[in-house]
Amino acid sequence: MAERTTVRLPDDLVRRAKRKATTEGRTLTALIEDGLRRVVEERPVERRPDRALPPVSTARGGLRPGIDLDDTAALQEMDDLSDAGRLE
Repeated sequence: MAERTTVRLPDDLVRRAKRKATTEGRTLTALIEDGLRRVVEERPVERRPDRALPPVSTARGGLRPGIDLDDTAALQEMDDLSDAGRLE
């Protein structure tokens, strides 16, 4: 059994819908029913998640004095000393 429902639609939309229904040789109810079925059965469009950008550092001043990025042995030693300090 069909249910009766009252909806409020803009006048212009109702006029256009009635004209389309008449042109297609069907009722306004059938036109609305087809439209609702399409919307209800429509699969949602999968959105890609927004890309998360990493935070940007606001630090200033450059390297600490005495640090040479080309001397990897010294960098490793500083890192080892830093780790040893945390263990104490």
